[in-house]
Amino acid sequence: MSEAEAFPDYLDVDYTDGEGETPEDYPSIEDKIEKAIEVTKQGLEQYENPAVMWTGGKDSTLTLYFIKEVAERYDLDVPPAVFIDHYQHFDEIMDFVEHWADEWDLDVIWARNEDVGAYVDENGLEPGDDIPVSELSEHNQHHIRNILEYEEDTFPFLLDTYVGNHLLKTVALNDTLEEYDIDGVISGVRWDEQEARADETFFSPRHDPDIYPPHDRIQPILQFEESAVWDAFWYFAVPDTVENYPEDGYVPTSDTDLPEGVTQEDVPVSPKYFAGFRSLGSEVSTDKSAEEPAWLQDMENTTERAGRAQDKEDLMERLRDLGYM
Repeated sequence: MSEAEAFPDYLDVDYTDGEGETPEDYPSIEDKIEKAIEVTKQGLEQYENPAVMWTGGKDSTLTLYFIKEVAERYDLDVPPAVFIDHYQHFDEIMDFVEHWADEWDLDVIWARNEDVGAYVDENGLEPGDDIPVSELSEHNQHHIRNILEYEEDTFPFLLDTYVGNHLLKTVALNDTLEEYDIDGVISGVRWDEQEARADETFFSPRHDPDIYPPHDRIQPILQFEESAVWDAFWYFAVPDTVENYPEDGYVPTSDTDLPEGVTQEDVPVSPKYFAGFRSLGSEVSTDKSAEEPAWLQDMENTTERAGRAQDKEDLMERLRDLGYM
């Protein structure tokens, strides 16, 4: 019996759906949205305890929009949103998530590696300061020594490093999946975002209990390019969400260039994107990529994640093998 067959027998999903495909197989924004709705509906119907990963970024917020729309259309429950708090977020992102969680009446699960967080708080650490491995719990030491095979006595309190990313994000996520018995993780990854994600399918099994609590990844927006994400926001998600926004859409050129009666705070788009960030990572390792808003930047000739720490990007394949998104 394969890993996929061994997973709960109440599921009937096609793990090959999307295999060998690219965004070009969904040429129009309508094609992309139709597929997103189909995958989202299956995800909400098939899994007993699904959850949506929400970072406050554009991809996960668009995924959350599809979930809300599908749930309303088909009288399904909106699952809880899992937000990984890695202790190095921009304040604006935390404010954005808390605001829209309240606006949308979302149940948010705050996934944290509280053992690491407690040590940081108790010792007044700043990003980059060293954390002694011996001061952490047996659970975290097991991950550091046995899974990562990290041999140093300390590691830096930095998100975009191998140990830091694994403890602050992957361990926090996997512990949450186990605690809440989550069987389906709905996430906003895309084929074009990173090479490590280019071979993903719409329903992707994560069934090895030695690595993570067995679950599936449900990925409704794999087929979206970066530009299509923004088209979906300004022509569909924002008009459907924001009172007084033109029904046929409108693309603003700044946070003050919005329809009459609409402010930036009314729009479910992080202020960091208005400020020139194209990808949102940690506060200490992410820079804006230009002065104009993300959706007006040169997406064809520049890299979406150019503002992110590249040492973390180079580790993406290994991190994903351990359960990273």
